[in-house]
Amino acid sequence: MNPWMQYLIWPVIKFSIAFVIVQAIVAAMNWIERRVLGLMQARLGPNRVGPAGLLQIIADPIKFLLKEDIVPSSAEKVSYFLGPILPLLPSFIVFCLIPFGPPPTFAVTNNVNVGLLLILALTSTAVYGIILGGWASNNKYSLMGGLRSAAQMVSYEVPFGLSIVGVLMLAGSLELEEIVRYQERHVWFFIPQVVACFIFLVSMNAENNRTPFDLPEAESELVAGYHTEYSAMKFAFFMLSEYSLMIVNSCLMVSLFFGGWTLGMGGVGLTTAVLKGMGPIGGLLGLGIFFTKVMCFLFMYIWFRATFPRFRFDQLMDLGWKYMIPLALANIFVTGIFILTGGEWLLSVIGGAAIMAAIVLSLRPKPKRKVMHASRVSEA
Repeated sequence: MNPWMQYLIWPVIKFSIAFVIVQAIVAAMNWIERRVLGLMQARLGPNRVGPAGLLQIIADPIKFLLKEDIVPSSAEKVSYFLGPILPLLPSFIVFCLIPFGPPPTFAVTNNVNVGLLLILALTSTAVYGIILGGWASNNKYSLMGGLRSAAQMVSYEVPFGLSIVGVLMLAGSLELEEIVRYQERHVWFFIPQVVACFIFLVSMNAENNRTPFDLPEAESELVAGYHTEYSAMKFAFFMLSEYSLMIVNSCLMVSLFFGGWTLGMGGVGLTTAVLKGMGPIGGLLGLGIFFTKVMCFLFMYIWFRATFPRFRFDQLMDLGWKYMIPLALANIFVTGIFILTGGEWLLSVIGGAAIMAAIVLSLRPKPKRKVMHASRVSEA
């Protein structure tokens, strides 16, 4: 193949397609979240613009484009304009490194042997835009939101990264394609690394400033937090980067712990080789499997938002530093011991038993509470 075609034109085409698909998912998630939250909270959600409010995803960007862009007179202008852009760029670039289906067709860049390290490096820069936006607005509420964001995101970056170490120890590679292939040959990592999977799940919610970790926004306390002074498209950029990073983290969760584009374990099932043998249909099937798994975790974000109340800030910090980080370090220590003694398979047995126990405990019938009759209450 022509080097220009192989290293420039074809990757740009694949990135453009992935970019359009991701933005379509972001727009769809906006509508889905509002409708599902409405359903969970016994209200309607968007239902005026188009059938079932479907055209709301078009009306919203038009509204942002037409709104007046107000810039505070005392803001630090350069930093104020950079604030919404800094989180947005990494969230777009990182999609070059995530394989969405059986490679090489469904991966923009192939054989990046430090792909996961690059993803972590890029996504961790999002915090700078939020801090900069909160400080440059010259608003005390925005500054408080920016400071909270700095403390929260820096704190949860540590367990977020440590939770991946156990996966890397077992897979022996920083390349996402190799991590997925290890899982299809052995077992999906959410079983032997059930503790790491839980830590990653909690940390990715905190990294995205999503409920119950939405302290940097905290409407009831800080008006709107770090983006209080932003309006029109600059505000939309913050929301766009948040939803894009939600998709990135869901893609990482699927690739690291849930078998990526495959539906096979122990070399049996819809593995990469089987999907490639099916030709274009297999490639699209792998893409559909990956997309379905990602949508499950995106739905989880909405479910958490409708279910859990917001943490206090001291509770947020305690959870990260007193529980998540020690637990992640303990998981690395235990994983290392099992690998050195040649008992990796025992991790799968223990993890599977823990998952089954959690399912049984969650499904067991709750004991009925004794209700006192009114006469007995009056006697008491």
